[in-house]
Amino acid sequence: MKSTNNTILIAGGTAGIGFEIAKLLTEKGNHVIITGRDQKRLDAAVAKLDNVTGIVFDTTQEAEVDLLVDRIATDFPTLNVVINNAGLAYTYDVFAGNKSWEKAAEEMNTNYVSLIRLTEKLLPQLLKQEASALVNVSSIVAIAPGLRVLTYSSSKAAVHSYTQGLRLTLKDTSVKVFELMPPLVNTEFSKEIGGAENGIPPLQVATEFAEAFENDTYEIHVGATAQVYELARTSPLVALNAVNGVEA
Repeated sequence: MKSTNNTILIAGGTAGIGFEIAKLLTEKGNHVIITGRDQKRLDAAVAKLDNVTGIVFDTTQEAEVDLLVDRIATDFPTLNVVINNAGLAYTYDVFAGNKSWEKAAEEMNTNYVSLIRLTEKLLPQLLKQEASALVNVSSIVAIAPGLRVLTYSSSKAAVHSYTQGLRLTLKDTSVKVFELMPPLVNTEFSKEIGGAENGIPPLQVATEFAEAFENDTYEIHVGATAQVYELARTSPLVALNAVNGVEA
C-alpha cells in the first residue's frame, strides 16, 4: 500500500499510538484526519502536527458517526485509509466484585461494535477509491489474554477474528485490510498495567506499522507480539503464561 498522498482517518488519534502514527504519516506527505472525544486534547494534538484536521467525535455514538461520515463524504471525498484506533480498557481483578459484565459491555461496544459500525458506514467511500485500506488496531492480548485486562482481551480477540474475516470478504476489492497488533506500549492508556515500566515507545509501533503497511504485511506483529504469536502457534499455554509473567 502506498504510504504517501493518502487521505487518512485515525479514530482515536490524540495521544499514544494514534498520535505517533498521525505524526509519522503527515511527515510522509499524507493528509490526516484525527478524532477524539475531548476538544482540548484534540486541539493540543492538532497544534503539534502539520497537514492535519481535527474532529471531535465519539465513536460509540451512532448519531456522531453519521455526522462524521457525511462530513468526510463532503469535505474529504478522497479518503482512502481508515485506522480504527479508538479503544477503552478497564484493569481489575475479576474476583473483586467489579461487575465485570458491565465493564465488558463498555469495552465490547467501544473496541468492537463501534469499530464495525464505523467501518461499515465508511466502506462505500473506500470502495470508490482505486487503492484503499482499513487498519484495525487490536493487541497482543488478542492472541493470549492478559489476566488483568481479561474482558478487554476478549474484545480485542473479537477484533482479530472480525478483521480476518473482513480481509477475506474484501479480497477482490480495492480495500486492503490490515491488523496492527502491538505489545504493551508506554502510553497513558496502559499506565495501570505497567506500560511506563515495561512498554515499548509508541513511536516504535508507528514505525513498524508504516514499514509493514508499505510492504502489504496485513497482520502486523509489533515487537514482542511476533514472539508471542509464534509461541501461540505451537503452544498456546506457553504463550498465555509468557504474556502474564507466569512460570510454567
